[in-house]
Amino acid sequence: MPQQNKQAWPYPEAVAHRGGGTLAPENTIAGFREGVRYGYRGAECDVKLSADNVCFLLHDDTVDRTSNGKGEAKLKTMAELSQLDAGGWKGAAYAGEALPTLDNVAAYCRAQNMLLNIEIKPCPGRFEETGRIVAQETARLWQGALVLPLLSSFEIDALRAAKAAVPALPRAFLCEELPADWRAILEELDCVALHCDHKTLTEALAREVKQAGYQLLCYTVNELARAKTLREWGVDSVCTDRVDLLAPQRPLLEQ
Repeated sequence: MPQQNKQAWPYPEAVAHRGGGTLAPENTIAGFREGVRYGYRGAECDVKLSADNVCFLLHDDTVDRTSNGKGEAKLKTMAELSQLDAGGWKGAAYAGEALPTLDNVAAYCRAQNMLLNIEIKPCPGRFEETGRIVAQETARLWQGALVLPLLSSFEIDALRAAKAAVPALPRAFLCEELPADWRAILEELDCVALHCDHKTLTEALAREVKQAGYQLLCYTVNELARAKTLREWGVDSVCTDRVDLLAPQRPLLEQ
């Protein structure tokens, strides 16, 4: 039986992708500030491990696209990563923005009462240790919180390790398109939710997921009309880059 049946889904209908969508540098505190500025009370971010096993935010396997650095993230210590400019690529207003640690993000989100979906984003070859350490650090950093972060990942091995390390943290299986064995995967990982690309979802599939007792989140939804359609299908939350377009203060179907 999916454990979310025991309590209501606590996460908001609209969730800010990578902190603040495309309006600020992704996976930075500046991004989270942008989400908060638009009234968002839920955000998503990507977390991986540095060479010295510090949890920090970055989407790609390399630092090239979103910083002034070069090379594989897994080969750099947190001290080295902290020297990079993770904001200048987005504009002079963000120059000098740091790659935040999970500790930094926890402090900011808890102070702002912002709920979090942490995507476990392992570097190649680090699936299990990333799942384990991210889960352990999440439990430590959100100790005593009324609503714990939701852990999600494309990597089943990472979710298995997260479940083994901290079973109490809620989990979601992340996929582009629902695999034929999605029910078995969710049951094995004791997930509360399934996250998928909205472009691959049909109304019939949405109904199947909901009837099976799971919550459903879709990414990356950047049009209000599409967000409304998904809500009509029973989708619980949408992750968006357009934090300026989807108003988080009102139900999507009333916008």
